[in-house]
Amino acid sequence: MNLDAIDRKLLNLLRLDARRPNNALAAEVGLSPSACLRRVRLLEDAGVIRGYTVVTRADPADHGATVIVQVTLERQTEEYLSRFEAAVRRHAEIQECWLMTGQSDYWLRVAVESAAAYEALHTDILSRLPGVTRINSSFAMRNALMPRRRG
Repeated sequence: MNLDAIDRKLLNLLRLDARRPNNALAAEVGLSPSACLRRVRLLEDAGVIRGYTVVTRADPADHGATVIVQVTLERQTEEYLSRFEAAVRRHAEIQECWLMTGQSDYWLRVAVESAAAYEALHTDILSRLPGVTRINSSFAMRNALMPRRRG
């Protein structure tokens, strides 16, 4: 599907707020509400919009800890990648999983209550994921895109 300027603007607005009412979305891109809804449905049907999700609190200052985990697998075959990704989907603490280029095969964003909770997750889950040979973990101090809390 070839995207035009209106499609790209719709996608950018939906990325910022997927719950934006259709009337407001239509006004922002200069379409009638029915034409706007039709465009969004076409983007969904074409697979450009693959779904909608809820972003939960991920700022360590707000709740618990966010850990960025770099994972290296034994092999990079499709079988190893598929087994790893299927196993990761079963754990709610793993909130994002990115297949990467570079030194690590995957980057994970993990949300836990504390360093002790991460230690248990590392021991009981991460180190036992299929094909894992190395794990490198970094605790996030602050999400620089979120406004800083005062007080």
